Amino acid sequence: MEITNREWPVLIISGQFDAQNDEGYRLRQLAEQLKEVQDCRVIPSFTYEDGYEIFRSRSDFGCIVVDWDIPEEDPGEATTAEELIVKMRIRHQGIPIILLTGRREMDRIPAEILRDVNDCLWKTSETISFMAGRIETHVVDYVRTVYPPFFGAMVQYSNEFKFAWHTPGHMGGEGFLRSPAGVALFKFFGESVFRSDLSVSVPELGSLLEHSGVVGDAEKNSARVFGADQTYYVLNGTSNVNQIIWRSQLVRDDIAFVDRNCHKSLNYAMVITDAYPVYMIPRRNKRGIIGPVRLSEFSPESIQRKIKEDKLIPESLKGNEVKMSALTNSTYDGVCYNVVNIKKQLEKSVENLHFDEAWYAYARFHPMYKDHYGMTDDKLDENHPPIFCSQSTHKLLTAFSQASMLHIKNGGKIKINHDEFNESYMMHGSTSPQYIMIASLDVATRMMDDNGQTMMNDIILGAIRLRQKVVNIEKNLQKKNKNDWFFGMWQPREVNVKGKMTPFEQVDADFLADHQDPWVMSSDNNWHGFEEMEENHCMLDPIKLTFTTPGIDDHGQMQDEGIPASIVTEYLIGKGIVCEKTDYYSFLLLNSLGTTEAKQGTLLSAMLRFKDIYDADTPLCEVFPELVGAYPDVYRGVGLKQHCNDIHGYWKEHKILQKMQDAFQVIPDQGMKPSEAYHQVVRKNVEFVELDQMMGRTPAVMMVPYPPGIPIMMGGEMMNEKAGPIFEYLKLRQDFENAFPGYESEIHGVERTERDGKKFFRTLCVK
Repeated sequence: MEITNREWPVLIISGQFDAQNDEGYRLRQLAEQLKEVQDCRVIPSFTYEDGYEIFRSRSDFGCIVVDWDIPEEDPGEATTAEELIVKMRIRHQGIPIILLTGRREMDRIPAEILRDVNDCLWKTSETISFMAGRIETHVVDYVRTVYPPFFGAMVQYSNEFKFAWHTPGHMGGEGFLRSPAGVALFKFFGESVFRSDLSVSVPELGSLLEHSGVVGDAEKNSARVFGADQTYYVLNGTSNVNQIIWRSQLVRDDIAFVDRNCHKSLNYAMVITDAYPVYMIPRRNKRGIIGPVRLSEFSPESIQRKIKEDKLIPESLKGNEVKMSALTNSTYDGVCYNVVNIKKQLEKSVENLHFDEAWYAYARFHPMYKDHYGMTDDKLDENHPPIFCSQSTHKLLTAFSQASMLHIKNGGKIKINHDEFNESYMMHGSTSPQYIMIASLDVATRMMDDNGQTMMNDIILGAIRLRQKVVNIEKNLQKKNKNDWFFGMWQPREVNVKGKMTPFEQVDADFLADHQDPWVMSSDNNWHGFEEMEENHCMLDPIKLTFTTPGIDDHGQMQDEGIPASIVTEYLIGKGIVCEKTDYYSFLLLNSLGTTEAKQGTLLSAMLRFKDIYDADTPLCEVFPELVGAYPDVYRGVGLKQHCNDIHGYWKEHKILQKMQDAFQVIPDQGMKPSEAYHQVVRKNVEFVELDQMMGRTPAVMMVPYPPGIPIMMGGEMMNEKAGPIFEYLKLRQDFENAFPGYESEIHGVERTERDGKKFFRTLCVK
């Protein structure tokens, strides 16, 4: 569909629309002329304050027209024209702002305001047609600039309505019209989607594999915006970005230094490259939340000690420099590393640094995250190694699913050669790229370039206000009854404001959004629960909202009563609220660009309703009728509170959090490289082994329990005495599922078999 003037309306802010005078008459004529002749949609606003709220709530305006001389003494005005223009210009740098004024008012307009506006029109002396035409010109010129390079070229090509004689087979959507099911798809998505689904046969749009033409221009623009020397668009997810990075730098028998808390795609990268892994081990707190790797682990001494103690790496290779490090930044729960400090350690012993920033593509666009992201602008010295960042632009920015970016910053001496690197890119890239996904990466870049800091500040403030609201709800409940409860937040309880420790909920939200210090973890203010925290090592990302549920005290001791988080999130799903991650006593939500205050209100309302039905011990058959229907013998007659405490009591009795902690602090003995374990799968030299018979065996595939979603064992690691804590934890998970049917959690690499009404874990092991 061609974008017309009507798609980009004109906002006119004036208190004179209804005035029975010459100005009101001419203003109404102007609005009519814009609609009837210029075909521009007009949205009127009668006060500066309302006009700003309308402007703030949407980004589709083609032009803003401000009547300068609404009387300042007007009791309906809480905002002046000057304040309005300043605030609008801060939010949107490019949108045209036009002043409607007269000769008498010109002397009252400050020079700073004239610098912020694009045009001035005399209300009473210019003709209506001239003013309308002038406004339309601004709309047309502005809309033309909205389209970034690739997206603009794709829209232009799509609107030329060419006959397609090339792939894809639906040829602009026509193919779908031959079948009712196809027609349904065509109508649902609309014709523009299909006319934009093009082929490499379209030379006007350049080549993704060769990074030429407008697609190459888009990648270069993204490199500038994201602070990289080179940027590559990758269309099959950050999992594939990680493969491209590793395949470009590592070969068989290279040594890699890998965060144990890494995405499975990095574990598969070790399989593909046939590398030897040496692991960093992240901390955990008493709630089981994954924390940072100790800074000392990045030191050359620590890395060399790990390599020396590794029983799998041949002695002849132990003197080799580590080829690649891989660190997850930020973690699922929003722990962000000060990468400047880490790079100072790693550059002494690692050739290439890789930061997996899948959930963190926005960090460059707000001073909150200064020094805490891979492409940060620290001083480049000759020892600085090349840095690679993988970012899921689709996760917390605005690209389509699977659309990701790969960023490279050259080292002080070592520069990444594009032609060499592109061999790895082409190995993993499709010759049939999805042009709509490319356009979404192009647009995501433009959005952050235009007003990324403003957008990020909005969502940071929104997250902070929600955090404070949750604390206030709990404290207000406890004022009435000191034994009452509500959900908590994993966040600072007190903040240093001008030398005084102040309760978090009482600190001005703007202060918390403007300062990094309140979010930096330290030993002095140990709200986070991680022991021996180094200074200026990591911070909490305020937009990653980890809610905590009752059941664990401040010292990590399990209390008599508790609420498993999985029960809460299952209830929220029933209310149309889907969480990102659920742990034992916490759950994660993301306050991203698509979050609104209405969403936050709905969330809090649902959480308060859960509290009510929990306190009332509402029958489980009313809360989770499907669960009771599937297992009536287990759950019939049970109330919600009793059910929560039954599971909590089971976990407390069997010390599930301690067993999880013990299991994830173990790096099992390696019987073979991850690549060799996978080769055993390909050679069919594997068999399923049940957990009870697994001691002494070597799993051929990684086992990844959710929570927390990281490998507890890699393929090729041995289930022996050293791995005993891992065995005990998996055994407890198996027993729990049998004690509480319907609570089967996801464990990658583990299958379930049933006998005599019981479930048994099994996994593929080397024969």
